[in-house]
Amino acid sequence: MKKYVVVIAGGGSTFTPGVVKALLSKKNEFKLDELRVFDIDAERQRKISVITKSVVDEMDPGLLFTEHTNPESAFKDADFVFAQIRTGKYAMRELDEKIPLSLDTIGQETCGPGGMAYALRAIKPMVELVDYMEKYSKKDCWMINYSNPASIVAEAMRRLKPNSRVLNICDMPVGMMQKMTDIFKCDYEEIEPEYFGLNHFGWFTSLKVNGVERIEEMKSFIKEHGLFPETNYDLQHKDASWQKTYKNMKYILNLFDDYIPNTYMQYYLLGDLVLNQLNKDYTRANEVMDGRETTLFKAIAEYEKTGNYDREAFHVGAHGLFIVDVANSLANDLNKKYLVIVENNGSIKNLPDDAMIEIPCLITKNGPVSTYENLEIPTFNKGMIEQQLASEKCLVDAYMENSYDKALKALTLNKTVSSALKAKDILDRMIEANKDFWPELKK
Repeated sequence: MKKYVVVIAGGGSTFTPGVVKALLSKKNEFKLDELRVFDIDAERQRKISVITKSVVDEMDPGLLFTEHTNPESAFKDADFVFAQIRTGKYAMRELDEKIPLSLDTIGQETCGPGGMAYALRAIKPMVELVDYMEKYSKKDCWMINYSNPASIVAEAMRRLKPNSRVLNICDMPVGMMQKMTDIFKCDYEEIEPEYFGLNHFGWFTSLKVNGVERIEEMKSFIKEHGLFPETNYDLQHKDASWQKTYKNMKYILNLFDDYIPNTYMQYYLLGDLVLNQLNKDYTRANEVMDGRETTLFKAIAEYEKTGNYDREAFHVGAHGLFIVDVANSLANDLNKKYLVIVENNGSIKNLPDDAMIEIPCLITKNGPVSTYENLEIPTFNKGMIEQQLASEKCLVDAYMENSYDKALKALTLNKTVSSALKAKDILDRMIEANKDFWPELKK
């Protein structure tokens, strides 16, 4: 069996131990020759690697595990790169959320102004990662990108690195399907979805369980309860903010019950409700820093002191399982079907060919192959997607042209922003907060 060299770019992420645990759970199918972690923050990566290395020693003793801050040593002769970077860390995420909220606008990590601020920080380092891969890794190396906001990052990569072997993915549909298993009384792998949209902006149109269509059953459950089974839910999304998100789905389904929306559609369809639910002083960033971040770093300190740590400090959620499943299908040419982000190219006939859409694809050794051809989507969904797509394209224009005007138009187009005047106020404050990260936007 071929053995692979895998690089996790963003090795200092608190998700890294869970990704590694998921990766090693597939070691009989996807055998590793070496596992490397790479991060520009050496000390944070060192701390996370204390736990990551313990996972390696427990699950695959003898596997070579190395830490890197030098791109050449990290990427040299790699077969796969898993990208999960967060430029500016949680301190900047907190500002992404709180600046819009201070102006009575939704503040969220990947949606609305917060997502746009994050994107303008993420594009440059993502291009750098692809450059490292193309310079140092094997010619057939694949980068599987988890870095948010995935939709805008995918659009930027399409334009800036059009011939690169980068596959953009998101675990949100997978996380939703994991919750559905409790309602359907089945395993996650038994659910076959049909889905279309942009990342964090799409709809399930079919949910077959062992070949039997059961989406109406799921709609009925969500209309009453939201997507919130009481006995089995993904630990990755257990926090109070996520509980509200899953419960809010019932409001959308009771308004529009043709398809099941991605949970993130709440920010675009239930803006007033969600804004009232958000706490301007304590956002999701604070929840993560006080929760997952604090728990894991306490476990690291305990391990360094005693040699033991609480195994509940991290978990294998949809995030880790999905990226490993996609890599395994790429490596072994499994032709398995997964929801990934690809260039449209006629898959949805009434959307632009250059739209980066999220749809089911067969994952082959040569990359994703769309399972759709000339799909026609309804006017309502098409209109919403086109508005969001225009917003995202304007933002990438702003990055490429150093254009204040294009950035302002991007915010104005976004459905979460109430007016151009509000967009300007938010943008000006975002520019000041991101002066160490963003390109200079010229008027």
